[in-house]
Amino acid sequence: MERHHHNHSHGLLRETGKSRLRVILVLTSLFFVVEVLGGLWTNSLALLSDAGHMLSDMFALGLSLFAFWLSSKKPSPTKTYGYYRFEVVAAFINGVLLILIALWIFGEAFSRFQHPATVKSMPMLFIAILGLMINLLGIYLLHKAGTGNLNIRGALFHLIGDAAGSAGAITAAIVISLTGWTFFDALVSVLIGLLIIYSAWRLLWDVVNILMQGVPPHIDLDNIKQAMLCVDGVTGLCDLHIWSLTSQVDTLSAHVVVEDMGRNKEILEKLTRLINDKFGINHVTLQIEDEGVGTCKLFLSEK
Repeated sequence: MERHHHNHSHGLLRETGKSRLRVILVLTSLFFVVEVLGGLWTNSLALLSDAGHMLSDMFALGLSLFAFWLSSKKPSPTKTYGYYRFEVVAAFINGVLLILIALWIFGEAFSRFQHPATVKSMPMLFIAILGLMINLLGIYLLHKAGTGNLNIRGALFHLIGDAAGSAGAITAAIVISLTGWTFFDALVSVLIGLLIIYSAWRLLWDVVNILMQGVPPHIDLDNIKQAMLCVDGVTGLCDLHIWSLTSQVDTLSAHVVVEDMGRNKEILEKLTRLINDKFGINHVTLQIEDEGVGTCKLFLSEK
């Protein structure tokens, strides 16, 4: 006997995330134009680097919105899980894009170290402060929408990198204004690039774990196994698997051995409620088996 249990409470969070992504995309697109023009005018690599990262933000935000739309489509005979996983694909593309932007920044910084350029520090400072304010607003909106969603996290990491870039540009503008050290502009760009690489690595690590159907990092497999085995009437488990279909959509499946098949409905309800309430896993598939027959006969795990 099997039971499948699904809870779509994450839908509200997804809608909130979408609406806030739209607002941030508009703000980011407008300021991208300002930062490019400002970077060219002030001759600041830090501003241009931040603008390049902001361009990736625009792509990332647009891709994230498309992923939300696509993942909301209903399952089909050929896509029985629907399109949830496209959010993971979008996050992967975002991570790769972050790395490419960082490599571009490193190349430009190396060139500036060899050939220092004059930078207009005061206009650079004003533009960088404005950029930081917009980035902090975007970070606040996405954080309030919930960072459990991998797709939103990908966009959030872009904005954090941008905020760091703007903060670095502010620092560079102040240092150049006080000391005349124009190389500091390139140095700050390198630091921005390193932060971007770190953000991309964290994002890609989570993406790979999902694609490999690894146990979600916030879940302890052994704790869940022991809790299930402690349910009255359960004598063993096998084929216990926990993975994420996408962020915020964790899935569990298992074969459960019971001593009395006459109690299978009661035990099934207890196990499902336990997994839902205590561990927050809403997609549960359990197969109840008798001790003497079934798949678990060969792989029985005693209490």
